Amino acid sequence: MRLFIAEKPSLGRAIADVLKKPLKKQEGYIESASGDVVTWCIGHLLEQEEPDAYDPAYKTWKLEHLPIVPVQWKLRPRKGGRSQLSVIGKLLKRADIIVNAGDPDREGQLLVDEVLDYLKLSAQRKKEVRRLLISDLNPSAVSQALGRMRSNQEYVPLAVSALARSRADWLYGINLTRACTLLGRKVGFNGLLSIGRVQTPILGLVARRDAEIENFQPKPYFEVFATLLTAKGERFKAKWIPSEACQNWMDEDGRVLDRRLAKNVVDRVTGKQGMVKRVEDKRGKETPPLPYSLSALQIDAARQLRMDAKKVLDSCQRLYEQKLITYPRSDCRYLPEEHFSQAPEVLATIRSNIFSLSKAVDSALPERKTSAWNDKKVGAHHAIIPTSLRMDLERLPELDRKLYELIARQYVVQFYPDHTFRKRVVDVDIEKGLFRASSRQTVEEGWKGLITSGKSDQRPGDDESNEGNAFLPELAKGDVLDCPEAELKEKLTQPPKPFNDATLLSAMTGIARFVQDKNIRKILRETDGLGTEATRANIIELLFKRQFLERKGRNIHASATGRALINALPEKVTTPDMTARWEASLNDIVERKGSYGAFMGGLDQELRALLMQTRTDGLPSVAGLPAPANQPFKRKGRGKTTGGRRKKRSPA
Repeated sequence: MRLFIAEKPSLGRAIADVLKKPLKKQEGYIESASGDVVTWCIGHLLEQEEPDAYDPAYKTWKLEHLPIVPVQWKLRPRKGGRSQLSVIGKLLKRADIIVNAGDPDREGQLLVDEVLDYLKLSAQRKKEVRRLLISDLNPSAVSQALGRMRSNQEYVPLAVSALARSRADWLYGINLTRACTLLGRKVGFNGLLSIGRVQTPILGLVARRDAEIENFQPKPYFEVFATLLTAKGERFKAKWIPSEACQNWMDEDGRVLDRRLAKNVVDRVTGKQGMVKRVEDKRGKETPPLPYSLSALQIDAARQLRMDAKKVLDSCQRLYEQKLITYPRSDCRYLPEEHFSQAPEVLATIRSNIFSLSKAVDSALPERKTSAWNDKKVGAHHAIIPTSLRMDLERLPELDRKLYELIARQYVVQFYPDHTFRKRVVDVDIEKGLFRASSRQTVEEGWKGLITSGKSDQRPGDDESNEGNAFLPELAKGDVLDCPEAELKEKLTQPPKPFNDATLLSAMTGIARFVQDKNIRKILRETDGLGTEATRANIIELLFKRQFLERKGRNIHASATGRALINALPEKVTTPDMTARWEASLNDIVERKGSYGAFMGGLDQELRALLMQTRTDGLPSVAGLPAPANQPFKRKGRGKTTGGRRKKRSPA
């Protein structure tokens, strides 16, 4: 018989539903009429052992024990998982063919593979294991996936990469959390100081933003706008563009800081004539935004529905388990080309499920194929889209309905025309000074009519020189314009804004822009950013639970304890640079360019250096701070340093 080992019961049921009927539901598995059996894990059935499993002395936290580095790694059954492990073990003995049906990502790969290892499946039988990749729980999609199974051996590097990350997170979190907690205890802080290679850089990001805001000193800067008059009496405004000769009176962002310089320009051009030096008049287009990855969905849901990342992830999981959307923990925004043929059916489902989108679907062009369908950009899983399952959505909680509608709308816009516009830019020379005006006018609303509810995008250019004015008049190079007046505007530089749910997630996915080192920045652009699609929400939630982060209205700030911790730690612990190097090495393992041994060996050296620096510097900045009410100092156990969903261990 074939034995399918799914990641969780919902996936197991979806697989069983396409096998030969009738089905027999047993304790921990389902048997089909053909003899095939589907069983499941309940997320991770196994977890890393506690430090004291390697040495009983580690029950007591002591600096002299560090670093704790297992020679032979050990796993143990999670609480409540032992009985299901027993079920799988008995079924393995009966199975002729074993199928790994973990979720289509590296954690899903490891989750089943580690069970096979723990249950001591022979090396020969391991070579014969098959791999089933499912990203849509609807029967037609599951049936297609069953016809495309591959050898599990092809995905060994994926499991090795996940294993390396899991062990590295354990080493990093266990050792630095113990070190910092004990050093904090020495200066009177009676709380847990949890450290993680992802959670701590996130905290550092927020703490540094808070410090920037608090220390910000506003400075006045000056802009000049000239009112220009054509021979036909048409009037518009143009903004002065300072030349290189003005650099000494400007800041790094190109703003003029000297009022006298700006006032001199006003006096020089008022009442004079100018000549058009350049006219750029072109059409442009904006293609529809791609379907959602989890992070992109979380960012939009935070902005539009005020849902935090954890609520979005939980809601997505519910929608997925009800077969309304495809696999939700996706980092991909593209779709397989074979899915294009299913578009009419999915659109019809959206029309049936969401009355408010029925007119939008009627106006869609199902034959329109955008760049969203691209096999080359689809990895283990594709973008999050609705399935073809029709359901009365009134049965769903309100936020689930709204999130489904957000996902559905993003799918529908793929079948709308591009948004097209005219953009006109005019450069005018007045008394040897350059003035620029720009405007933009919608030609065809296209997909923006669906996203922006019909609002026009006719607007001035980025220079704001024609705010409230119509499209710039027809002009030609050499035209002479009058400048009857000019205006000096004094403005103040603004501090950066505090993070909120949307901007913090956006910062994590685009973390490269917060890094100075060009090589590190390049690595981060090529990886998934800080954390993964599946873990970001839980890591943010963990920082709130630890009371390192706090909310003030919609804004997110570092608490006094969080800021003190960041100030006390070595800088490399609080920035994303190390995580970038980790992710690059882990991706090399997946692509067979790197090895587990090289990665873990480098980590061991780096960890020892960090521990030495932390012990030398101490943590004086946490002295006197009260410990969070729900985080007492723990002398025993390892403390929780990770915050992943229950089914998967996430990086701390």
